[in-house]
This record gives sequence, structure tokens and C-alpha cells, in this order.
Amino acid sequence: MSIHRKSKFEVNLMKQAGNIVALVHATMKEVIKEGITTKELDEIAYKIIKSNKADPTFLGYHGFPGTICASINEQVVHGIPSNEVVLKNGDIISIDIGATYKGFVGDSAWTYAVGEISEEKKMLLKATEESLFSGLEHMKSNDRLENVAGAIEDVAKKYNLGIVRQYGGHGVGREMHEDPFVFNYRTNNQLVLQKGMTIAIEPMLNLGCDDVIVLDDEWTVVTKDKKASAHFEHTVHVTDDGPEILTKLL
Repeated sequence: MSIHRKSKFEVNLMKQAGNIVALVHATMKEVIKEGITTKELDEIAYKIIKSNKADPTFLGYHGFPGTICASINEQVVHGIPSNEVVLKNGDIISIDIGATYKGFVGDSAWTYAVGEISEEKKMLLKATEESLFSGLEHMKSNDRLENVAGAIEDVAKKYNLGIVRQYGGHGVGREMHEDPFVFNYRTNNQLVLQKGMTIAIEPMLNLGCDDVIVLDDEWTVVTKDKKASAHFEHTVHVTDDGPEILTKLL
């Protein structure tokens, strides 16, 4: 495993990338509503990223055709934006966004309600966001990655939610996916966190079972039981004083 700890200069560039991602999320929060297509959301994200002198990290990544991943209801991650997919009242949608600015990546996902959603889905969103911030509390020097994973797992168990086990968080920097990989449940990982590490923490929790499958498009991941899934993610810088969230508005 090769973990590159970032310099102050590199972290500042990642803050710029993260700010651009946060700008897109701020706009998504405003425009996500019944009747809009996921392709329209994708085009809005593309314009914001490019107008801020950055590049969409996801576009073309291993052939991915979108600027954002737009994953609705039982779709967990990697949903492909489409003119055919129209948001409906009661949907939830995970928007995963990456922006590369001067060679450094910002990566963040958030799950949004479309109109009025069920109490069950409200609980899912609340719990998954809670699990993210519970994990982030441990992103400080000399803490352990296992404690991040365990904090996420504990929240999932508290709400009796499924945990997606095949996907998780990851280091971020010049590449979107760097070491270390971050499970969202305990695996006896003894990695000690150190100042300068930059890692995306991203719990994915389900209303039903843990199990997921990949659709025939070879991208879209869905829950096996077709129950709703939520996804929340921030890129974070480990410091001696605690987590510094990089994917927020400056």
C-alpha cells in the first residue's frame, strides 16, 4: 500500500477542487425537483465545473459517459445520466461529483429527496448522513481507519440498515482512487491515520439487505432486493486537530 501524504500546497489545491464540487452540490439542491431529467442535472454540473477552470473527473473515467453519477432509489452508485430518466415525486437521488483542479481531485456525494418522500426514506437519508459524520469524527492523527469504519457500522446497526460491502471510501489526491480503501464496517484494519492523508469517506446504506448487483450497462449498482439505498461522501484531510472537510464551500 502506498499512501501519499499531502503538503499544505497540495491540500490547498484540493480545497479549490472541493469547493467546485460543493458549488455543484449547492446548485443540485436547488434544481432537483419532479420533472427534471438526470441528463439535465449532468449538463448543469458540467457547466459549473468547466466555468471554474476544472475538469469533470468522472467523464471518460474507464469509459464512464457522465459528469456525475446519478443513482435513484434502489440504485446505489454509478447511475448513468440519461434523457430517459425523469425524477418523480417521492424519489431519492444520489449525486456523486468529481472535479479535477490543477491536477487534484475533489470527490463528494449527497443523496437528495425529490418532493415529498416516505418516512422510511427520510430515516434512511438521516441515518446515512449521520453515519458519515460519525465516521469523520475519527479522521484525526493517531486514530485508526478501523474506528472510522466501526463508527459507520454502528450507526447502520442502530437503524437496522444494510451496509454495502463491495464498495467504500478511498484515498484521493492526484488520482480519484488512491490508497487506502475504506470499508464501511469493521475489518480489523490497523492502519494509523497521519496528518496529510486525504481520504474520501462514503457510507452507502440500504433499507434492506447488504447485497448489490451490477446492471447490464456494466456501471449501475443496485440493491439485490430493490429496496432504496443512500450515499453520502466527503473528501477529508487528516490533521492533528481533527478532520478538515475539503469538499465544502470556501
